[in-house]
Amino acid sequence: MPQDHAPDPSRHSHWRPLRLLQASMDADIARLYAEKRIDGLKPSFVMELLRLHATGPMTITELAESVGRTHSALSQKVSAMRAAGWVRTVAGEDARSKKVTLTDKARDIVGRLAAEWRATEAAIAEIEAEIPYPLTRVVTDIEQALERKSFHDRIAEKLAQDPAWE
Repeated sequence: MPQDHAPDPSRHSHWRPLRLLQASMDADIARLYAEKRIDGLKPSFVMELLRLHATGPMTITELAESVGRTHSALSQKVSAMRAAGWVRTVAGEDARSKKVTLTDKARDIVGRLAAEWRATEAAIAEIEAEIPYPLTRVVTDIEQALERKSFHDRIAEKLAQDPAWE
């Protein structure tokens, strides 16, 4: 006897095209790294590496605040960057604290990373000049809408109307 399946709500997504676009753009950046034989570098590491280069060693908390991420997210990222050889942790001012610092491997390529960051920003500005509604404006408009009503509250309202959530 055939089993009845519920319709799959994941077949429709407003977010998926944006996620796929970001993944495609990150893959293009990663391809540039591969062309320069910069192995093991993820585009998602670059902001933190540049920040550490500009400011010097920081605790995970300081680095997280500096780049607008949670301590937990940055802790996981630092672990991945440490495993890839881009950062290491050193003793902080007291015995309880540790600072994240660049390795020689990271210092050797940080100039290239800064060049890539500038080129990427210039390419995005170029794209924004070609389209009628720039992404930076979309982000600002979404942020303003979320100031009026949070994403959490918007989702909670929809869930309150859905008996499956109960």
